Amino acid sequence: MKVILLGDIKSVGKKGEVINVSDGYARNFLFPRKLAQQATEGNMHILNTKKENDRRKKVAEMEEAQALADKLKGKEIIIKAKAGDNGRLFGAITSKDVAEIIKSQYKISVDKKKIVMETVKQPGAFEIEIKIYPEVSTKMKVIIVSQ
Repeated sequence: MKVILLGDIKSVGKKGEVINVSDGYARNFLFPRKLAQQATEGNMHILNTKKENDRRKKVAEMEEAQALADKLKGKEIIIKAKAGDNGRLFGAITSKDVAEIIKSQYKISVDKKKIVMETVKQPGAFEIEIKIYPEVSTKMKVIIVSQ
């Protein structure tokens, strides 16, 4: 019997897959637990429509992320921080600080978890990477100036 899985089932398949299972397994296990539905022509049409909508949504998100990456590409951020006599900063510059400055300077909201950088404790110029979407990332330059 062909069924459409409504959820991920270990060692059987992932959500949205159409698979062949025995009639007893489908009637006695999958259907009562709402883990699958029979693969009728109507259900297949609904599944294909849903997959097409998901694909369109993903393409739109990808284009939006690419536009954001183009806006941020090659930009510089200057951060002024207090430093001691030995050249080390009082406190560190983290991805949270960089995200706040991007928001204030460029009016673009970037999640701090998407900024790939090490904690900076000394003045200087550093290059950071911002991973906006799984396949879309851009690089920016951060310049830390001691006061």
